[in-house]
Amino acid sequence: MSGLYYTHIASPVGQLLVAGTGDALHFLSFPSGHKAFGPRADWRQADAPFREVARQLDAYFAGDLQRFDLPLHLSGTAFQNSVWRYLADIPFGDTRSYGQIAAELGRPKASRAVGAANGNNPLPVILPCHRVLGADGSLTGFGGGIPVKEFLLRHEGVLPRNRGSATRLFNGFS
Repeated sequence: MSGLYYTHIASPVGQLLVAGTGDALHFLSFPSGHKAFGPRADWRQADAPFREVARQLDAYFAGDLQRFDLPLHLSGTAFQNSVWRYLADIPFGDTRSYGQIAAELGRPKASRAVGAANGNNPLPVILPCHRVLGADGSLTGFGGGIPVKEFLLRHEGVLPRNRGSATRLFNGFS
């Protein structure tokens, strides 16, 4: 995909890579995890298109923003796009299971497909796939890694803040 700009934005979980056009955000990647990626050869580095993205991410991590309001470019299948739009409506501090999402989308047997769509989410945190848990409440796959998912859920008050590896792991990041 050419014509994209990118920059890195500091966060409590490390430098986030964001990419998009001047009109819409296309990608966000964590510095670690199985979905981490770097800028592509045809992307150009620029900070200006991402000032509002950086402001909203800073506000989210400071606890001052619970829902992002950014123009997004989603290029998935119709089903993936429906899952990603659903993710945007899961409230801060709340969670859903893959099965709940499948049922609410009218596809009660599609929980694995919901999981696959989550796994292909190009904008984690912005489209909060970290708020999706296993049916038993377990912390299942996350492109940034389970410790990052745990950190985000602690940040949102879903998990207690005073225990757990993610709190200790990310305490030193600025």
